[in-house]
Amino acid sequence: MRKLYLVLGILFTILAIVFSALPMDTIAFLPIGLAMVFCLLLLKKSEANQKKLPNILLLLCVLSSVFVLGKTLLIKDEVVKDTKFEKEKIETKKEAKKELEDLEKDLE
Repeated sequence: MRKLYLVLGILFTILAIVFSALPMDTIAFLPIGLAMVFCLLLLKKSEANQKKLPNILLLLCVLSSVFVLGKTLLIKDEVVKDTKFEKEKIETKKEAKKELEDLEKDLE
């Protein structure tokens, strides 16, 4: 049973680290929570001399959760209006209208 908890703990810890690095916002808490559960179960099933790896995995889970929480609370997504693009769009419309008027004059 300890080996199963070990494999699942390592797997979900790796997923937690990957998800926390990706811009997945709070979805990353799902593998972090599962990793913490399996690490705690692993810690409970381990003997005194086998508790180093579960502690390291648990520490990585906690650091991942702090990182995700920090990203969620501190980084604000802002949408900036692109004035250069807007100007180009208006100029393109004016040019297209002018070309149509020139074509219309040529047909007359």
